[in-house]
Amino acid sequence: MCFRSIFETLEKMETMLPQKQSEEAIVTSLNETESEVGVREEAEKELQDHSMFSIKSLLWHGGSVWDAWFSCASNQVAQVLLTLPYSFSQLGMLSGILLQIFYGIMGSWTAYLISVLYVEYRTRKEKENVSFKNHVIQWFEVLDGLLGPYWKAVGLAFNCTFLLFGSVIQLIACASNIYYINDHLDKRTWTYIFGACCATSVFIPSFHNYRIWSFLGLGMTTYTAWYMAIAALIHGQAENVTHTGPTKLVLYFTGATNILYTFGGHAVTVEIMHAMWKPQKFKYIYLLATLYVFTLTIPSAAAVYWAFGDELLNHSNAFSLLPKNRFRDAAVILMLIHQFITFGFASTPLYFVWEKVIGMHDTRSICLRALARLPVVIPIWFLAIIFPFFGPINSAVGALLVSFTVYIIPSTAHMLTYRKASARQNAAEKPPFFMPSWTAMYVFNAFIVVWVLVVGFGFGGWASMSNFIKQIDSFGLFAKCYQCKSPSPPAMAAAPPPHAHHH
Repeated sequence: MCFRSIFETLEKMETMLPQKQSEEAIVTSLNETESEVGVREEAEKELQDHSMFSIKSLLWHGGSVWDAWFSCASNQVAQVLLTLPYSFSQLGMLSGILLQIFYGIMGSWTAYLISVLYVEYRTRKEKENVSFKNHVIQWFEVLDGLLGPYWKAVGLAFNCTFLLFGSVIQLIACASNIYYINDHLDKRTWTYIFGACCATSVFIPSFHNYRIWSFLGLGMTTYTAWYMAIAALIHGQAENVTHTGPTKLVLYFTGATNILYTFGGHAVTVEIMHAMWKPQKFKYIYLLATLYVFTLTIPSAAAVYWAFGDELLNHSNAFSLLPKNRFRDAAVILMLIHQFITFGFASTPLYFVWEKVIGMHDTRSICLRALARLPVVIPIWFLAIIFPFFGPINSAVGALLVSFTVYIIPSTAHMLTYRKASARQNAAEKPPFFMPSWTAMYVFNAFIVVWVLVVGFGFGGWASMSNFIKQIDSFGLFAKCYQCKSPSPPAMAAAPPPHAHHH
């Protein structure tokens, strides 16, 4: 398998590195002081501890290339998998598949840019003998170190807002999905319950400790994706099925924005890299994760759209059309668990920011840090109860936040960081083998900025916000049970069960 051979090559490269290289060091200074040698020996000892087989290291403490791959793939697609057939009904089969590939490649490229800027920042800081022993580097700190305080403020604002709403979306999705199995409680009550469950994520210290969760999360998404594809094929095409998409511009851009959102899950790239023992190996991991994710998103969305066609326009959650049986119930439960894991992925960087604000980031005690993190969960809980519009909030977040956070800002930051000849000459990472020159990188980055600004933020923002406002007008804020019953206001088509509506 091509993934395996690539990872084996990476591991061989690892063994070729000098034996004394510590997990903390990217840059090796020629004039090491005695204290630096001591730190390196300590790091080496820690690295040997990791390699020793133990249940704790197996389940809890990950930092390898594989861990990073599982984290990226697991975090990239969760609840959005269920809304992709709905997006296909808005876009049509051909546009749906092509846009997935297009945004998947674009997302992998910007994740690569983020990894390059992280290595550049860390290289410069370690030349100044700055230690990151008990400190997790975050994206806004990279922007601050490379481009100054204004960029730090912009990065912090967009990243935190995106991750905040990313966590909110997972919470809303939990309530929406469980309603398929148990409708004795309304969705708002389920949101209270899952908010309390998700609050336990405060006990997971960092991305090092997501090893077993990333593995399980990806397994759960894989089961759900293939369940959707197989169940749709077994069901066959519905009677009088039609495939008319695309029909309206507003629907087309809403669907396109959902796919932009799907492949914009790399707001936690820096934290995942920092959790690696050798972060410089991250470069192509996100691309490999995306290639695997294609095997989940394209067959499942295409099969469900083939089976149900335009009926999906009124059913933004694929579960609502698939026949109710034990396999579907298993998929619902697995997605619930995965949404809890993804909630942790989205909220952990917010915990780090909050810890740094209140001066608790260096604290070693897990319980003290967990207590300090609890205030972060409260606004997430509150927002999930105010805006239970799972589908529309997905698209609005995609257009207004994802577009800037993980596409426009990284591309612009890369162009500005390397605008001077001296910066390009001393760059920690040169252009990749498939990009002939710095000029080609600049052209490609400029294309991403213009495309996402016009299509993602401009048209996507118009389409998704007009729908979001329609939901508020139709259902009101604090809706007790969004889209629970068949009779729905005239503004919306009847959408039997519960999930998101997205245009």
